[in-house]
Amino acid sequence: MPHPNVCRRSLVLAKDLILNPAELSFDPPLAGIDEIRRLIPQRDAIEQLTAIVYENIETHTVAGYKDVRDDEFWVSGHMPGMPLMPGVLMCEAAAQICSFFVQRNDLLGCEVVGFGGLDEVRFRGAVTPGDRLVVAAQMTQVRRGRLIRARFQCFVGETIVCEGQLLGVPLPVEALRGA
Repeated sequence: MPHPNVCRRSLVLAKDLILNPAELSFDPPLAGIDEIRRLIPQRDAIEQLTAIVYENIETHTVAGYKDVRDDEFWVSGHMPGMPLMPGVLMCEAAAQICSFFVQRNDLLGCEVVGFGGLDEVRFRGAVTPGDRLVVAAQMTQVRRGRLIRARFQCFVGETIVCEGQLLGVPLPVEALRGA
């Protein structure tokens, strides 16, 4: 059954799914918050992952989730009386899951993966406190030392709430530390 805050048009054909969220096993996760923190640098309010539940190096696919809490930094202001997870944070969750997969499998050969861009992003439903945002991603292009391209889909239950494509690029860590 679709999430109550989602329009019917948000359903995606099964052939277009990266992974079927109904087929994912959440317990036990493949990686919890400690392993995520070991591989990606985001902390505190900007951490957008709770756990990783699936990865396949052959198909370059990964899935994980964020349990959306009622004490998230955006709840009181986006939007007062009807808290909606900002779309940019859904995209950030997708970027973080891609970074985790890239770092865990040393696909770019860099210390930190940064956001390089977004394409064809569509928001198809609302995410509210108490929801579990499931994020699936598939790397579609990997150029070691240069970039990764990935497509991503975000779900609440079995209903897609966000999808798009992103670019990940190596960050110039030494230059940024010296700034």
